Amino acid sequence: MEHEDSYQLVSEPKYECLLFDVDDTLYPLSSGLSAQCTKNIIDYMVEKLGIDEAKVPEMCVSLYKEYGTTMAGLRAIGYDFDYDDYHSFVHGRLPYELLKTDHVLRNLLHSLPVRKVIFSNANEAHVAKVLSRLGLEDCFDDIICFETVNPTRNSSVAQDNINGESAKTLVVCKPFEEAYEQAFKIANINPQKTLFFDDSVRNLQTAKLMGLHTVWVGASHRTKGIDYALESIHNMKEALPELWEDVKPDVRISEKTAIEVRV
Repeated sequence: MEHEDSYQLVSEPKYECLLFDVDDTLYPLSSGLSAQCTKNIIDYMVEKLGIDEAKVPEMCVSLYKEYGTTMAGLRAIGYDFDYDDYHSFVHGRLPYELLKTDHVLRNLLHSLPVRKVIFSNANEAHVAKVLSRLGLEDCFDDIICFETVNPTRNSSVAQDNINGESAKTLVVCKPFEEAYEQAFKIANINPQKTLFFDDSVRNLQTAKLMGLHTVWVGASHRTKGIDYALESIHNMKEALPELWEDVKPDVRISEKTAIEVRV
């Protein structure tokens, strides 16, 4: 009886889910992978879409700012290409060997008896490869990626227009609200009880508006829409000790041998 009384005094944990971006969040920008990805995007635009090479750098920045990702922007302004072909060219040629097993992060994630979910704009194959190289493939309970929030998007611009979709919804992605709404619904996420880790301020600011608690990874200071700032994902325990302290006593940690990818 005494045990039951003491148990009733334990408050509910503040967070029931931790949501993580992948690129430049689970590994640092200094790895060089993102720089190579940008080069591959530029090469795709020149080699596959025939865009003037001199215009590409400025165009990439403009499309990224306006549409969330360069790919989403290219589709929105009328370029017709296959998503799988784009992802194969941009991600399939990346030097993944730059990423090494991260034993520190792996131990941190496994020590957290809280649900952990990936939320990335990247495609399924890229996310799987990154997690494998980092040794984190069994650290997450679910994965939300490009295919998850774009399950019925046809690769034909003409078909998209027939379906009555506006230019900005040809590709669903962060930082736009539709991507978050779909992620919440698909993965059964309560934003008010979820902590979101991302390296992009604009992704985090939208997340904050959607009710999520936010962590800016790769930064040393907070800004509008940011609850916490971490210079490295490895600083989780120092900056957020409550994640380890605020745990109900009946929680059991289970080793997962596989993760479910929502596609």
